[in-house]
Amino acid sequence: MEFCPKCGSRLEPKKSKNGKETSLVLICPKDGYKKESGKKVEPPKVGKVIQHGPQQLVAVIGKEEQKLRTLPTVRIECPKCGNNTAYVWQVQTRGADESSTQFLRCTKCSYTFREYS
Repeated sequence: MEFCPKCGSRLEPKKSKNGKETSLVLICPKDGYKKESGKKVEPPKVGKVIQHGPQQLVAVIGKEEQKLRTLPTVRIECPKCGNNTAYVWQVQTRGADESSTQFLRCTKCSYTFREYS
């Protein structure tokens, strides 16, 4: 942080263009004092933005994965058929500081429901 030698105000960084090169200049907002910082500003790198659809954000176990029968099971009543066993898995559907969502799939009728913790 640097200060203006005339008025004592804090110098603010601004970009200054000299031909094709861009450099950083410190300018006093009150009296217009300018000081070259000697730093060159690199042009911003263009990144690729990836848009995700709502189906890509929530991981629900598909029919093929369900046939594997390797998911853990819990004793809970299915709201659709009344069966008392369901496969269970957890997915972080909300923010990292919030609890994960527990998905359950009935072993009898394959009805999928969720339980928020």
